[in-house]
Amino acid sequence: MNDLLQVILLGIIEGITEFLPISSTGHLLIGEQFGLGARSEVFNVVIQAGAILAVTIIYWQRLWQLATGLGEKQNRDYALKLTIAFGITAVLGLIVKKLGFQLPTTLTPVAWALLIGGFWILAAEWFAARRPDVAQITWAVAFVVGVAQVIAGVFPGTSRSAATIFAAMLVGGANRVVATEFAFLVGIPTMYAASAFELYKAHKAGAETAAAPENWTDLTIGFVVSAIVAFIAVKWLLRYIQSHRFTAFAVYRIALGVALLVFLPAGS
Repeated sequence: MNDLLQVILLGIIEGITEFLPISSTGHLLIGEQFGLGARSEVFNVVIQAGAILAVTIIYWQRLWQLATGLGEKQNRDYALKLTIAFGITAVLGLIVKKLGFQLPTTLTPVAWALLIGGFWILAAEWFAARRPDVAQITWAVAFVVGVAQVIAGVFPGTSRSAATIFAAMLVGGANRVVATEFAFLVGIPTMYAASAFELYKAHKAGAETAAAPENWTDLTIGFVVSAIVAFIAVKWLLRYIQSHRFTAFAVYRIALGVALLVFLPAGS
């Protein structure tokens, strides 16, 4: 397959899956192992940054409202909850890194995470439907969302957005619109920080090993494609959840997880 086409397809995959509750890391690994080729950590970070930029643009008015409205208690509390969630993620994430955790490069763990996560979404929706909707984020939700982001980072296939959205729905009773907004907003600084950290590590490793320079054309194309597709995907999702549950994503995850477990060669 043409290298340019591979880059475009990886950008599309990242853009679609980064904020939908189906796991971008898992899908990129699936794509790479099924014909799209392995890419450097820098490439994966750069196309992720494209998706983050798209969500930042979508939420720029909300972010501006929070930044300029800190004099109001409601905005101040919400901003503090975002800060707490991000802080917990940052501290626990650094601990995980210090412990030397490495993401698996095989698909079997991804398949199980997709499968288990699908049933988790179904269970979360079932429980959430039996609780009154809450149109706010509690302090408990801020704490649990911070932990959920780290768990999603440790287990590829889990999905950061799924872990955080359903943590907010189950722990605080937040309706899916409120939970999704908080999950996406806390994801912005989290993923910018993670991207910057990974780029720093890649730069440092490259300087020490005299690694070959990155293909900046591929990086630019992947970034732009990811940003455009993520913008469309998130806009669609925000409209979709106004009147739909996340059940369709759960079914997709379960079907994909089962298919991978059935058809993957042993040891994959």
